[in-house]
Amino acid sequence: MSTPASQPDAPEVDIETFAEALANGAVVVDVRESDEFIEGHIPGVVHIPMGDLGQRLHDLPAERPLYVICATGSRSKMCATALKNQAGVEAINVAGGTKGWIDSGREVATGVS
Repeated sequence: MSTPASQPDAPEVDIETFAEALANGAVVVDVRESDEFIEGHIPGVVHIPMGDLGQRLHDLPAERPLYVICATGSRSKMCATALKNQAGVEAINVAGGTKGWIDSGREVATGVS
């Protein structure tokens, strides 16, 4: 999925707001590459690498917001914006990404989930 510069960015939340949403059952997709994901990820997230996202839209919920996360928030911002503008998904970027999650001392899983 590409993101032309003229399209509005998807909304963004900080780690604290994201943690609340996650505790309330938010659906999260991690768009990092497999090796990054295996090293450490948020428990319970769906892993779909950025390059596979366009082909896996059917795996994403259409009826509720989708939080998109990567390592620091850059790739997920591009993905969330593309999902919002091209697929009509209510996508929200997680600013700070997995690094911000880890730095905040929250739980991390390793390996394939």
